[in-house]
Amino acid sequence: MSVEVYLVFNGNCREAVEFYSKVFNSEIEMLTTFGDTPEQPGFELPEEAKNRIMHARLNISGNRVMFSDTFPGQPFTQGDNITLALVHQNMDDLRNWYEQLKDGGTVAVELQETFWSKLYGKVVDKFGIHWQLNYDGE
Repeated sequence: MSVEVYLVFNGNCREAVEFYSKVFNSEIEMLTTFGDTPEQPGFELPEEAKNRIMHARLNISGNRVMFSDTFPGQPFTQGDNITLALVHQNMDDLRNWYEQLKDGGTVAVELQETFWSKLYGKVVDKFGIHWQLNYDGE
């Protein structure tokens, strides 16, 4: 299991990833825009979302750091834009942690299967800490 830092930006994620890549002399391992994602039936991706970064990743001094932009229209408060990502290979542990973290907190994304993971969820715990839980298996 790992706990990884996830930084969120408001439309300038690509600029930030390129900056940190240069600062830390690190290749950009992954960079996916919202426009690169599979189409979802019944949902048309707004034009202003297509070039925003859905997910990017750098290795900084042996640590994986992940990045994304907010989706257009989502609230953004600088200073609240850091999330901890629990990346794990045991779904039962992820479900257990999710249930405990959401107690007294707020669910942002129900624990569910996505196109990138068999299990993913997002919650803000009762202390205001943002968590993403992601299955890192086959």
